[in-house]
Amino acid sequence: MIAPVLRVARPTDDINRLRPFYEAGLGFTELASFVNHQDFDGLILGHPNWPYHLEFTRQHGHAVGRSSSPDNLLVFYLPDLREWELAVARMEMAGFLPVGSYNPYWDVSGRTFEDPDGYRVVLRNTTWGL
Repeated sequence: MIAPVLRVARPTDDINRLRPFYEAGLGFTELASFVNHQDFDGLILGHPNWPYHLEFTRQHGHAVGRSSSPDNLLVFYLPDLREWELAVARMEMAGFLPVGSYNPYWDVSGRTFEDPDGYRVVLRNTTWGL
């Protein structure tokens, strides 16, 4: 069986401003990009072996602005302490400092970082479970 792949897509006003956050900070790589495809530019980031991608698009002549809420999150569960510490250090070395979470739950065993569009990423040092 081939596992499904999740792609999270969202608009932005400036793809190039987002690149350092997701590439240098989170360690994603460019999987694909496109320019002026039916009036859209786009960038797809991820890793060839990961079951998820992030896609950022910009529509020519259209502004989308910043996130409507500080509670727009992507959450990555990194249960290995060393892996989590390295991920947090990589974000900080790329120039992105943690911000306080809108929901304090995410500050427990986690660090939250905000991208240039105001969307947030939580790096959580725990396993996921209900």
